Amino acid sequence: MKISGTTRVFLILGDPVAQVRAPEAFNHLFAQHGVDAVLVPAQVKAEDLADFVRQVFKAGNIDGLWVAIPHKTGITAVLDHCDTLGRAAGAVNAVRRNADGTIEGALFDGVGFTKALGTFGIPVQGRNALVVGVGGGGVAIAASLAQQGAGRVALFDATPGRTDAVADRLRAEFGVDVVSAKSADPAGYDLVAHATPLGLKIGDPLPFDVTRLDPDTAVVDILMKNQPTPLVRACRERGIDAHPGFEMMVQQVPEYLSFFGFDHIAKTVQADPTDVRALFTQA
Repeated sequence: MKISGTTRVFLILGDPVAQVRAPEAFNHLFAQHGVDAVLVPAQVKAEDLADFVRQVFKAGNIDGLWVAIPHKTGITAVLDHCDTLGRAAGAVNAVRRNADGTIEGALFDGVGFTKALGTFGIPVQGRNALVVGVGGGGVAIAASLAQQGAGRVALFDATPGRTDAVADRLRAEFGVDVVSAKSADPAGYDLVAHATPLGLKIGDPLPFDVTRLDPDTAVVDILMKNQPTPLVRACRERGIDAHPGFEMMVQQVPEYLSFFGFDHIAKTVQADPTDVRALFTQA
């Protein structure tokens, strides 16, 4: 990779950042398409986030930010503009400085999720869905499911009361039946999205009882590590249709590229994401 005084710089903010996969994919694409740009991880503490974002955009060659955990919610406080999904979810994962100096955010996690469902042959319309975990990723998934016409979206989180405000916002924004679930029991749902950290550490319990899944339920586990995840393995052992989170990441790539002005690359990747998919699925 050639870095020079003309290189456009993008940062991916998180705490920690060791786990982020975006730089390997996007820097590969920049190099492949002859784009003089680079995506670099930046570890930023939550208490420093607002000041960091305001200061970093004073650098004329820093054009945008990818946003990783735990900053997807907190960064909304510094935005001047936000897209519909980001506003409804109260979280974003992409931020850019506009020509007029304003800061704009957008949310692509849920878009990637629903596009991934399409590649799996799973329709969203009319689905009775359960989202387990309503951190930044889970909220984004719930918002996109509601926007795309799911019949009902139930939200469960281990933190008491965390789902109520989210359900209220999504009902108001999209007019879809969004409710808080009393437990993570997957019985009765035909789509279950897992968006908690359970499964990242050896010995973690499963996020829900897979024996309670209906036979025709589709399960998507958005965790990127320990593939296939314990949940995906447990579901497949019972013959349940279960998918990993890689495709959700793959399908977000064209969205990020368009948001940051790389429409020509976005169209290429959207037409054939095979190369990007290989980057995300390799060990």
